[in-house]
Amino acid sequence: MGEEVESQQFTRADRTRHREKVRRCLDVFARMLREAAFDTDDPMTGLEVELNLVDESGNPALKNAEVLEQIADPDFQTELGQFNIEINVPPRKLREDGLAEFERSLRRSLNDAEDKSAQVGAHLVMIGILPTLGEGHMTPSSISANPRYALLSEQILAARGEDIEINISGAERLSTTSDSILPEAAATSTQFHIQTSPDEFAEYWNASQVIAGAQLAVGANSPYLLGKELWPETRIPLFEQATDTRSEELKAQGVRPRVWFGERWITSVFDLFEENVRYFPALLPITDDEDPLQVLEEGGVPGLHELRLHNGTIYRWNRPIYDIADGSPHLRVENRLLAAGPTVVDMMANAAFFYGLVRSLAESERPIWSQMSFSAAEENFHVAAQQGIDAQIYWPGVGQVRATELILRRLLPLAYEGLQAWGVPAEDRDRLLGVIEQRCLTGTNGAEWFVRKMHERGSEKRYDALRAVLQEYREHMHSNEPVHTWD
Repeated sequence: MGEEVESQQFTRADRTRHREKVRRCLDVFARMLREAAFDTDDPMTGLEVELNLVDESGNPALKNAEVLEQIADPDFQTELGQFNIEINVPPRKLREDGLAEFERSLRRSLNDAEDKSAQVGAHLVMIGILPTLGEGHMTPSSISANPRYALLSEQILAARGEDIEINISGAERLSTTSDSILPEAAATSTQFHIQTSPDEFAEYWNASQVIAGAQLAVGANSPYLLGKELWPETRIPLFEQATDTRSEELKAQGVRPRVWFGERWITSVFDLFEENVRYFPALLPITDDEDPLQVLEEGGVPGLHELRLHNGTIYRWNRPIYDIADGSPHLRVENRLLAAGPTVVDMMANAAFFYGLVRSLAESERPIWSQMSFSAAEENFHVAAQQGIDAQIYWPGVGQVRATELILRRLLPLAYEGLQAWGVPAEDRDRLLGVIEQRCLTGTNGAEWFVRKMHERGSEKRYDALRAVLQEYREHMHSNEPVHTWD
């Protein structure tokens, strides 16, 4: 979301010109998939983490500009809310000690950022939704200074034609409205990237969709929003509603949402970009001067700027990425569905589970997605967000089963084999997948821990309890001991 754009107004002619350019980019992309040499020989993996900022008391700190100036590291970037920042960890190859290097790099960067942030009265928290956020933080004045965010908010509200409604029923019920997309800033995630070839992209994307429910069940870490106990992974319904451009009438007509799981298994990465162009009007119709066809025919690599910008405003939980590095084009699956935190080691365990399991399933002789409907995978996803570690999900050959049992019996062995195929050392496989195993055996993830601690403080005022538990959470977070070991 962080790409810089200039503040501007869009005319009808801008939208027409942009649509034509996006379609030209799509045609060139199709030709590149047939003819171009994509960078696929030695795939890279990537990691991004979105972070919250709090003050000494655990309340949101609207200081991301000051914090970023203090950190002065290009790996840290702005995010939608002034209480958010993001770190982009340099990509790595898993076979080159990648998981261990990710962990060391992330811990080193976050420790340094915490020290520097503290100098301006802010502290980092890795959690899917900052539980101490209040209604007063959900106003346009809390949006970051990057004009892109104000533009996105204006365009989404204009397309919708009315204020955004947030309605979530869990253990408690939340019903509120917003005159900006700022509530989306409450949802902070961990994002995993896998580079893949055009020929294998569909398998890796389909596999990522299949395991989404299991990922959410074991990794849920977002149980509170605006003082209410909702879903273990409240980020999912929050993000779906906070960026919804559809009025109630358009929903009733079956218009697709911009945040969505999808609706079918794919056979090519082109399917996803083509759906984007077919179903979704541009939110930011900014047109570049590049002629992508001319660039391609002259032997260059077209940026496909309009196609990429458009793709960046359609929030698939597993998003296709076209990018260029060192002059070569490449494709990535961006897995966006997990919350940040609770600790670096917990996030790396989530990464090991994702990277290993996706590789095993993508390279299986009999694809698992050929044995289940797409709607079953989508239902798993939403059930897991709503039920967390206690979720019952569907798996071919097993039927309905506790997610923890499925992970222990079927998915962890597959993840182990996948990490072995990536070239991850045995000690890293054992240690990180052991964290996932223990979460399943103890029935503990970030959401379960936080809710349990809140219930122990049931006699206190809600926000006093939220601040107290968040402070305890922060102390554990800095210990880097996995959440299943917390008292």
